[in-house]
Amino acid sequence: NLSLVVKGGEKIGVVGRTGSGKSSLMVVLFRITEIEQDGGQILIDGVDVGKIGTSALRLNLSIIPQDPVMFSNTIRCNLDPFGNASEDELWEVLKKVQLAEVIAVLPKGLDEEVSEGGENFSQGQRQLLCIARSLLRNPKILVMDEATASIDNNTDAMIQRMIRENFADATVLTIAHRLNTIMDSDRILVLDDGEVAEFDTPSNLLSNKNGAFRSLVDKNKAAHGDGDE
Repeated sequence: NLSLVVKGGEKIGVVGRTGSGKSSLMVVLFRITEIEQDGGQILIDGVDVGKIGTSALRLNLSIIPQDPVMFSNTIRCNLDPFGNASEDELWEVLKKVQLAEVIAVLPKGLDEEVSEGGENFSQGQRQLLCIARSLLRNPKILVMDEATASIDNNTDAMIQRMIRENFADATVLTIAHRLNTIMDSDRILVLDDGEVAEFDTPSNLLSNKNGAFRSLVDKNKAAHGDGDE
């Protein structure tokens, strides 16, 4: 039972305990599961997403999951499955995610084969390739679904910087594994049992000593001592 408004271009962090509704929110946004009749609606630019085709909807959405989706095909095909981008556009997005030099030295460059699950690339490189793929699509809404949960802190910080720089005009929803990942969000949505527990700026949430987000941060620091979940 959620009711909230996100402004275009806002960067929103989404946190909550397991089962709080984080994944359900994204499943409904992409219409993988439909909202029950009279069960509410999601509006994007004033348009009810339930009244447009899923293909048209998903053209404006992009998701970067925790486990990067890589195809057993060329790097070119992984970046641009439908062959819509030019050679220059492919290299441009690779430069933006700092992979151009890595790809350029491969024997076949963009036509190098990606092995099953992208095993010939590191976890961080696979995520960067997924970000490059999203850059080519230029979505209105980007969802980061615990995308940096399985990579080291330095790569995490680099990816967060790339997202801020390259998706400045997009609305970005970041489901957080590490709380420090979302500390520079415009606002943070705290979910609890499918409800909005809190929705405010990081500074306001942290200043509320009895708040749900402050409790998550304090428990996290006590457990890890570094702010990482």
